[in-house]
Amino acid sequence: MNITKQAVQEVLEGLTVPGEGQNLVSSGALKNINVFGDEVVIDLVLKNPSLQARKKVEVEILKSIHAQIYQKAKITTNVKVESPPKKEAPIKGQPIEGISSIIAISSGKGGVGKSTVTTNIAVTLAQMGFQVGILDADIYGPSIPTMMDMEGERPLSVTVDGKSKMEPIENYGVKVLSIGFFTQPNQAVIWRGPMASKALNQMIFDAAWGELDFLLIDLPPGTGDIHLSIVQSLPINGAVVVSTPQNVALADAKKGIAMFQQESIQVPVLGVVENMSYFIPKELPENKYYLFGKEGAKNLALDTGVPFLGEIPLIQSVREAGDFGRPAALQFQTPISKAIELITQNMAAQLVERNKTLPPTQAVKITTMAGCSAVKK
Repeated sequence: MNITKQAVQEVLEGLTVPGEGQNLVSSGALKNINVFGDEVVIDLVLKNPSLQARKKVEVEILKSIHAQIYQKAKITTNVKVESPPKKEAPIKGQPIEGISSIIAISSGKGGVGKSTVTTNIAVTLAQMGFQVGILDADIYGPSIPTMMDMEGERPLSVTVDGKSKMEPIENYGVKVLSIGFFTQPNQAVIWRGPMASKALNQMIFDAAWGELDFLLIDLPPGTGDIHLSIVQSLPINGAVVVSTPQNVALADAKKGIAMFQQESIQVPVLGVVENMSYFIPKELPENKYYLFGKEGAKNLALDTGVPFLGEIPLIQSVREAGDFGRPAALQFQTPISKAIELITQNMAAQLVERNKTLPPTQAVKITTMAGCSAVKK
């Protein structure tokens, strides 16, 4: 009996791939046929990894060739399983009703002014006419209550839709919740990761935030449990990374950018802010002294392919404003307030661009940048 490759292939065209509905040839499962007299060797690659599926294919091939070509043919079927690579799903959270955009403010290391940037961006957004909130997620070093002149405040309980919720404290048009509201100033927060994450979830989901255009999340320094808890709990629209110009801070900021860009997280980095860019003495306001290096964060943005949002100089009034609970952005038409306003506009513009090019996690109530200021619908 003369067995041909063509005859064998025609038989295989009548056999389906388990679980796929296509035949062994058109599906691409058939890789090779070799015929040596009355011996037939068939190489297959299947996507179905089960032993039952492989055995079923081998038996059907054997029966079909014996019935249709030659009853005494010796059949060898080599089956390899090629499972598609398992793509890890991005970590996503559940949206909060009424909140349009959630932005994480992050830093690779402590002491670079992340909370200062958070409060000033929040106040600037509020001045632009947006509804804004801050979640102080820096569990172990909450400083937002001090910077927003809220020390000693305690959130009240309100009833929303029959449920008891925390009402954020509001000042300067910004709603705030912080673990600092529930601890004494001299009390250290000594919590393990799961306990800290549980406290954060309560502040996120058991709070009466109301309608917000922006919820800014002041993250702890570095990358760790709290960061993962936040991206798992909430659909973050974007992240802003704050750094100072020196190499030590930039190295950590680069890690922070990499964290948000991981395949399992995929939070768009809206940009990098450089704080303490240069020192301006009060007596010599025209002079700039680059104490920590020059344009370090700007170069980091170029290297990592993320936008550079702007720079904030090292000025005594910024520190004093934070210590006294009156953010520097409230000082109308000063060099600092103008710098912060520009950073805020750039961040909003990047958020608009992000929503044009990426699937939205939540509709964003920003439509355009009119002149030099963001406008809402």
